[in-house]
Amino acid sequence: MPDPERAAGKGRPAINCKAFEAACEVAMKKELTAVIERDGDGYVALCPEVDVASQGDTIADARENLCEALELFFETAPEDEIARRMRSEVYVTRVEVAVG
Repeated sequence: MPDPERAAGKGRPAINCKAFEAACEVAMKKELTAVIERDGDGYVALCPEVDVASQGDTIADARENLCEALELFFETAPEDEIARRMRSEVYVTRVEVAVG
């Protein structure tokens, strides 16, 4: 009887699909920047690394909607567009300037 832990005659261990999917999911995650600001009665959220924005009634809603928009972008955009838009370094800081 063939060893179920071996791939079909290849002599290599079979891939545990759930473990493989979990490993891919972890490997495929990327930490991005979210800049959220008040806009009228709601909030606008922007990811400057790929120039994707969304909005929501609360900060949490805007953040969640941005995450959804980013996931859709990465699922549907061609690789060349992702590469073109992806900025490797984004810094968020505050500056002090004279006004008036």
